[in-house]
Amino acid sequence: MDSIVVVRIVTIEYDPNRNAYICLIHYGDGEKRYILHPRGAIIGDTIVSGTEVPISMGNALPLSAV
Repeated sequence: MDSIVVVRIVTIEYDPNRNAYICLIHYGDGEKRYILHPRGAIIGDTIVSGTEVPISMGNALPLSAV
């Protein structure tokens, strides 16, 4: 069974400990997490994760699907 997860970028912040930008993302169930900022992503963009999602910046797929 294929599970597709869609999240929304809420903030983009600089993390001096990583010397990189990070994004706060919100899941549909209310959970919040930080990820590394995908180049070109802006606040309000959606990121999709799953086995049948399109290959685009920020989306996550298993290596077998690339």
